[in-house]
Amino acid sequence: QVQLVESGGGLVQAGGSLRLSCVASGSIFSIKTMGWYRQAPGKQRELVARITDTGSTNYADSVKGRFTISRENAKNTVSLQMNSLKPEDTAVYYCNLVRWGSAMDSWGKGILVTVSS
Repeated sequence: QVQLVESGGGLVQAGGSLRLSCVASGSIFSIKTMGWYRQAPGKQRELVARITDTGSTNYADSVKGRFTISRENAKNTVSLQMNSLKPEDTAVYYCNLVRWGSAMDSWGKGILVTVSS
């Protein structure tokens, strides 16, 4: 069992910044990737950014140049620095963890980010 707890969401004006953090606990061995997804009202959940065990990253086109994902292996934490936020970034953000050899992803409960115009 893996537990993921997100923090750092909230309300911010357009152009502002927020930093999301996710702490993993439990069976957190053989981690392949950690990342962030988001789901806006009426839309499907989409990948925002993820980072592999080797430090490789990939981002959604819509956030490239504005968001930065980082990982602290010693603290089992993944963070998402979000700058130049736009109203269209408003969504519930979910932390995700994938382990090598596991058929199921682990998900946090989600945290709301609201960007006002």
